[in-house]
Amino acid sequence: MSHAAIKHLTKADKVLARLIKKVGPCGWKPNKRHSPFQALVRSVTYQQLNGTAAAAIFGRVKALYPGRKFPSPEDLLNTPDATLRGAGLSRAKIAAIKDIAAKTLAGVVPDSRTIARMDNETIISQLTTIRGVGPWTVEMLLIFKLGRMDVLPATDYGVRKGFALTYKLKDLPSAAELLAHGEKWRPYRSFAAWYLWRSLD
Repeated sequence: MSHAAIKHLTKADKVLARLIKKVGPCGWKPNKRHSPFQALVRSVTYQQLNGTAAAAIFGRVKALYPGRKFPSPEDLLNTPDATLRGAGLSRAKIAAIKDIAAKTLAGVVPDSRTIARMDNETIISQLTTIRGVGPWTVEMLLIFKLGRMDVLPATDYGVRKGFALTYKLKDLPSAAELLAHGEKWRPYRSFAAWYLWRSLD
C-alpha cells in the first residue's frame, strides 16, 4: 500500500516529494497487538512527557500488576489513586485512565474487532467523550494502532514543526493552514504526517 501512497504524494506535492526522497522508504507500521483500551491508557500516560520519562512511568504502572502483561479495566478501577500517584501518574492522568477503564467496561471504548469496522469520524466522536482524551489522542490511535491511511493530526507539534521546516516557513502553520494544504495529500495523509515527523530526525 505504501507504494501507491508514495507515488500519489510525490506527484501531488513537489516539496514533499523531495522530503520523501531524502528520508527513503516509509517505515510506518501500526501496532495491532494492543487493544484500544491499552492504546488509550498508554497514550494518556505519554501525554506531555518526553519518551524516556513516560516509558519509566508506564513501566512502573504495569509493575503494580505482577503476573499480567497489562492491567485490566477492573484492575485499574480497583487500584487506589495514591498507588497510581506513587508510580508517577498525575491526578489528571489517573482520572483519565480510570475513565478509560470505566468507559471500556461500559462499551464506549470498543474492542479491537468492533473498532476495525468503525469509520474515523465515529471513533473520534465516541472516544473524545472520555475524560482526558482529545482528538489528538484518538488520531494517534487511528494512525499507530488501526493503521488508518488518511489521518492528518493538524494540531500535533511535530507535524507542524516538520511542515515549517520542509516548506521553509518562519512560523509554525496553524491547524487550519495545515489541513488546507493537506487536501492534496488525500487519501494518504497519514503517510505525509509520518514523513513530516521524520524530517525532524
